[in-house]
Amino acid sequence: MRALITGISGFVGSHLAEYLLSRNVEVTGTIRHRSRMDHIRHLKSVQLVECELRDPFSVETLIAKVKPDLIFHLAAQSFVPTSWNSPVDTIHNNVAGQVNIFEAVRRLNLDCKIQIACSSEEYGHVEPDEVPIKESNPLRPLSPYAVSKVAQEYLGYQYYKSYGLHVIPTRTFNHTGPRRGENFVTSNFAKQIAEIEAGKKPPVIMVGNLTAKRDFTDVRDVVRAYWLALEKGVPGESYNIASGKCCTIQEMLDLLLSFSPLEIEIKEDPERLRPSDVEILLGDYSKFHQATGWKPEIPFKQTMEDLLNYWRERV
Repeated sequence: MRALITGISGFVGSHLAEYLLSRNVEVTGTIRHRSRMDHIRHLKSVQLVECELRDPFSVETLIAKVKPDLIFHLAAQSFVPTSWNSPVDTIHNNVAGQVNIFEAVRRLNLDCKIQIACSSEEYGHVEPDEVPIKESNPLRPLSPYAVSKVAQEYLGYQYYKSYGLHVIPTRTFNHTGPRRGENFVTSNFAKQIAEIEAGKKPPVIMVGNLTAKRDFTDVRDVVRAYWLALEKGVPGESYNIASGKCCTIQEMLDLLLSFSPLEIEIKEDPERLRPSDVEILLGDYSKFHQATGWKPEIPFKQTMEDLLNYWRERV
């Protein structure tokens, strides 16, 4: 079986590549000239191809050559704050690349399954009586990134209905673990603690909004879910990938701090606050569980400890 992972050098892409290789799947992944390679350097059997997903010719040439049975479309501008600064770039990057993949699969008449890595950010503004969030909840996106993901998902549905493409969007809630980019809150806090422990910065951790409530899943559980989505999911259906549990950012930070012997001060940085923030994201993954049998297996405490140790090894 042949799989194509777009954005293979990223956080989720590298973990997904490891998981697919463990299942004896032949893996090809797209990179760009500025992609960081440290996450995938150890994966010797993966074929890496430099491909600009916004260029339709490059995408069709790649897909015609690989002829994948499975496509995991992970590549995206995925950092919410960046989408406030570059809304047009975020929407163009995330939508155009996906359209080019769909068009290539359609024109080549390939029989392949496509997973789209969408996001719980699509739900945006959630009323208190709407949690835990089901797939039937209204989509009220609150950032350009979230809007781009809604567009990706609707395009997936449109190509499924119009052309019969086997497309399955997964609305993944917050996910973290080793290799998470330092721009993301769990990894940013873990790196700051590791730097403080190493004597590289004063014992003060800079934070943004600590009251937001988030549903965190380990990335290693998430990539298993992506595999099952294509193995057992129904095309045209969207699925929540979540832990079904919720904590505030403050509680997550307290857990990380509990792993350190040092006394560390917490200080708010106004630059870390967003123009608008989603107050609560708590997912109901029962629909996906019923379709695939998936459930999260790695405890949040282990995820956070593994993430902190990842940064301790690097700073």
